[in-house]
Amino acid sequence: MRVLTGIQPSGDLHIGNYFGAIKQMIDTQNTSEMFIFIANYHAMTSLQNGEKLKENSLKAAAAFLSFGIDPQKSIFWLQSDVKEVMELYWILSQFTPMGLLERAHSYKDKIAKGLSASHGLFSYPVLMAADILLFDTQLVPVGKDQIQHVEIARDIALKVNNEWGEIFILPEAKINEELAVIVGTDGSKMSKSYKNTIDIFSDDKTLKKQISSIITDSTALGDPKNPEECNVFKIAKLFLDDVGQENLRNRYLKGGEGYGHFKMYLNELVIDYFKEIREKYNELLNKPSYLKEILDFGASKARKVAQEKMQKIYTKIGL
Repeated sequence: MRVLTGIQPSGDLHIGNYFGAIKQMIDTQNTSEMFIFIANYHAMTSLQNGEKLKENSLKAAAAFLSFGIDPQKSIFWLQSDVKEVMELYWILSQFTPMGLLERAHSYKDKIAKGLSASHGLFSYPVLMAADILLFDTQLVPVGKDQIQHVEIARDIALKVNNEWGEIFILPEAKINEELAVIVGTDGSKMSKSYKNTIDIFSDDKTLKKQISSIITDSTALGDPKNPEECNVFKIAKLFLDDVGQENLRNRYLKGGEGYGHFKMYLNELVIDYFKEIREKYNELLNKPSYLKEILDFGASKARKVAQEKMQKIYTKIGL
């Protein structure tokens, strides 16, 4: 099974990235053919500072490797190092109805959150379709908010196949229902775009500040609390097994503790869970040439697959 996924280097990675996607990548690379890329073209929809984008891309590479991505098992590369994806993006644009993109929920949500209504943001699903279809992807792990983008990729692939024959494999979205949406500090989906994240590699002071900012209700300190409606509990569950979740749930129901106590507990959970990962990340950041070598190695393998696919498309389109 060929599986593809990518994460934008538009800022520091957060626990929503990890539990919503990266953890599954680590597990999947042992059982499937895994394609993993750092989506720096996609990141340009919200970040146009070149130096910052380059810095973030190296940070993302260090993070992926510290999480456990094995470049010998997975094909791991920087999106912009395989230029064929932009060529296919343009070709697929010719088969993409405006109405299909106008119905994209993600675009509307991001505009509502204050992002500029650029063509890049509007056509984001077409570039995502190119990412997926270029590598004959069969399975795409996504959160609920990205299901529609995989469906758009399927719709575009069907239109191309109807015109040219069976050029593209129709991808399927893979959803982990329990982790499809990781809540942020404001209770909505955790996202860098919404500035509601808990960043994995931030310093201890910033991490504590982010966790302290989690929105809770006004239940008095000593009163029992409903854990299922608490954003702190929803995030803490990610780090706990069944016994740990039950113990925390009982603390909520018993009363006698305020939300500040639960936030301090969550802070400890995050630091303990990511301790070794954070140490390896900081070590890798001091080896930029090594990171570039790893990305170049993955890009050479990804490029070979992409070029073979494009040769088939050139024949059909007359290029």
